[in-house]
Amino acid sequence: MKDFPVFRALTAVVLVSMVAGCGGGPPAQPDVVLPAADEQVLLVFDDNVIHFLPDEPGKFETVQVGAADNGREIAKVFELERPPAGTRILAEVTTRPIAKDIRDVHDKWDRAGNLRLSVGDGPDVELVKFVTAYGGMTSHLVDITDLAPLFQGTAEIRGFVDTWSSPGWEMDARIRLIPDPTAAAPLWARPLFYEPNVTAESMTTGPLVAEVDIPEDGSWITLHYLTSGHCTDGTGSDEFETKDHVIIVDGAEVYRYRPWRDDCKQFRAINPYCRRWSDGSWSADYSRSGWCPGDKILPHTVDLSAALSPGPHRVEVVIEDIRPKDEDGNLGYWRVSAYLTGRAAPSGDR
Repeated sequence: MKDFPVFRALTAVVLVSMVAGCGGGPPAQPDVVLPAADEQVLLVFDDNVIHFLPDEPGKFETVQVGAADNGREIAKVFELERPPAGTRILAEVTTRPIAKDIRDVHDKWDRAGNLRLSVGDGPDVELVKFVTAYGGMTSHLVDITDLAPLFQGTAEIRGFVDTWSSPGWEMDARIRLIPDPTAAAPLWARPLFYEPNVTAESMTTGPLVAEVDIPEDGSWITLHYLTSGHCTDGTGSDEFETKDHVIIVDGAEVYRYRPWRDDCKQFRAINPYCRRWSDGSWSADYSRSGWCPGDKILPHTVDLSAALSPGPHRVEVVIEDIRPKDEDGNLGYWRVSAYLTGRAAPSGDR
């Protein structure tokens, strides 16, 4: 594997913040996959700083890592060769808030973030989509074997945290390649969308649109859809009131659902700077539109085999009733990405 140094570690280190302050409940169990002796690792980021500094966006830029979006995005370019058959691909991302002093950190808030793959001139693909904890360390491990067809040629891998602080966070990221005869990569993968700011206003100009040409091979076609709802003032829509997401293929609605998470309480212990309200609840506990503070957001999968025959197609996404901008400028918005994969249909299914 080109430029993939072999990684042989004795133990897997998973970072979990246990700072007191949000009290109650056991911590969520972190992802742990012990490294195999013949595992290979692509080291993407290592203690690289993510921050917001519009006056000096290159302050933390180094020879190895580029910075963009006023420092909130970091990137490295790689030459990749597609992993051989029987390889499981894992993406691992750790974020740490930067300490201000012994008791405080610079950014105490839960922030949207991701690790993305950028190939060719198509939209970026979210390898790991997550929301940081309230000022706490988190580590996420995601199986991205479905994206194996995209791991070839010149590619840029980008890390992002939606911070408004400088300094803000440190990020570690690596791609792990593990020999595994049970790992079954798809025949192909096609990026569809990467839209970090879908608003009511943007929806008035039309849905998200992707034109895609479906190959002859791979008749078992899956949509992988990642979304999270947010609002600029921390109340109501679209963070705490979810909305319908509608998938349309060639003008016909094929799927509709509402993203929601009601298990956020389990992550309270890794959110050291969340707050307790007068009713006894904690800010990290509330159910949200597809995400929890401190956790990753996995793709929602939809079988589109019946709707996507070989040849050209138009795939659209509509998010209904997004909260419009009010007189104070506050609004609801969604962070959305999607890709398709194609596999040979299981024998007898199609």
